[in-house]
Amino acid sequence: MKSKKNFNPFFRMVLLLSMTLLVGIVTAIGLFYYMFSIPEPEGMSLAHWPQTFTNNFSSWTTYEDGELSIEQIGLDRLDEYGLWIQFLDESGQEIFSYNKPAGYPEKYSASELLALSSSDYQNGYTVFVNSLEDPEEACSYCIGFPYDIRKYMLHYNGDRVARLSPVARLIILAALGSIVIVVLVYGFWLSRKLSGITEGIKNISLRTYGPLQENGMFGEIYSALNKMDRDIHRADQISQETETMRREWIANITHDLKTPLSPIKGYAELLADSSDKDKQTIQEYGAIILKNISHTETLINDLKLTWQLDSGSIPYNPQKIRITRFVKEWVIDIVNDPAFSDRDIAFESNVPELYADIDPALFRRAVTNLILNALTHNPAKTTVSVTLDIDKNESILLSVHDNGNGLSRSEQSKLFERYYRGTNTKEKPEGSGLGLAIANQIVTLHGGEITVKSQIGIGTEFRIQIPCENRKTAN
Repeated sequence: MKSKKNFNPFFRMVLLLSMTLLVGIVTAIGLFYYMFSIPEPEGMSLAHWPQTFTNNFSSWTTYEDGELSIEQIGLDRLDEYGLWIQFLDESGQEIFSYNKPAGYPEKYSASELLALSSSDYQNGYTVFVNSLEDPEEACSYCIGFPYDIRKYMLHYNGDRVARLSPVARLIILAALGSIVIVVLVYGFWLSRKLSGITEGIKNISLRTYGPLQENGMFGEIYSALNKMDRDIHRADQISQETETMRREWIANITHDLKTPLSPIKGYAELLADSSDKDKQTIQEYGAIILKNISHTETLINDLKLTWQLDSGSIPYNPQKIRITRFVKEWVIDIVNDPAFSDRDIAFESNVPELYADIDPALFRRAVTNLILNALTHNPAKTTVSVTLDIDKNESILLSVHDNGNGLSRSEQSKLFERYYRGTNTKEKPEGSGLGLAIANQIVTLHGGEITVKSQIGIGTEFRIQIPCENRKTAN
């Protein structure tokens, strides 16, 4: 089992800060050595090594009574490091040199020697100057190093620096302590906030989330979490409602399929049990069986069409047609249906012939579903009007209006849901509950939109809006 510290935001932050500090220290050390170090035969040395070497060279040298003596180890070191040396008496005259390159003089004045001690990289060398300690006669020497070394001298008030040194150390320690305290406090605060966010995400998944105040540094995150929680609850609600409707629909469709099967089976058994029935009785029984078979086929076809529209596998063959003529013919076909011969159905077109890119068979199914819905779910005296018009956007507007029972707001919001059957189903309890959903899917397939407007006791109006093709090249 992994340690909780591995997942604690505070420890992660401390680890991050530690790593950042470590990287900063390593980088600073690297930059320091890059700027203040030089390569020499034994490795990397700080840039003050030439001055140290120059000062220490006197340990290999003696100068007494005007006689200069250099130990061999000193000369070997000069050869090893690629250096040159020049000894001068008190007048600046050269008394000895070793590996000295051409171009350097054999005598220096006091000012030239002083300038040489502070000179920078010239002629491929940086020269450092020192003197031998001799009580009777002064002797100086210069050593040339093949490194580009800059020389600077810092002057300061030693007394004040000595007095300020403890204060400076105290200030530095206090500053470091303050930084550590601030980091720890901020770390605990940040850890608490991040823990709250983590807990909120966990609670969202468990559906136990409580809304957070959308303010402060993490206001946008809190707002996103609140919105996510609302969306999830809404999705859960929709899913629950859909599942409830699906279960109800399965129960209804199962019942509806059994309803026509019962008379089919009953009348078939009557026909099979007796052979003394007259021709008229046999025809009546056969008509009842055929009617129920037709209803069963309608239910099955609705299920098949719904699946085809969902999967995109339905054949779709749009054509340029005279939609006014076609809709008028569809209305006439319904009027001539014996089941609706006594119903009041009207057709009206307020514009000249309109043309549209539609699949005639599919679009007829959508319009017919709307008309049949108005006829079957309203009283017998209800008037149904089908109107064609064109709106301000020059789109075709097809309206199916009735003055029947009307629908409540809650019913209107669910009309186009696949499993919804509504409450006014007494006129046709065997409906599949797919008619309006199929109509909506077909209209959407044609790039259009279907809307409903209804009022209890006044009636209902369905509006289909599709693009208009005003070109006389249609069937």
